[in-house]
Amino acid sequence: MKMREIKVDVRKFGYIRVSSKDQNELRQLEAMKEKGIDERDIFMDKQSGKDFKRVQYQLLH
Repeated sequence: MKMREIKVDVRKFGYIRVSSKDQNELRQLEAMKEKGIDERDIFMDKQSGKDFKRVQYQLLH
């Protein structure tokens, strides 16, 4: 039997939600980057958390 090595990259995604336009998401964004999550893979919504009808959350889902 012939064996082959297959490289699989694991990609991390992040999600940030702040409930108002006045809240600052920068602290959460920096924490995600420190965890090795690329900024292009971080989804962010600025709206209420009462339900999951949030644009960026739906893209991530």
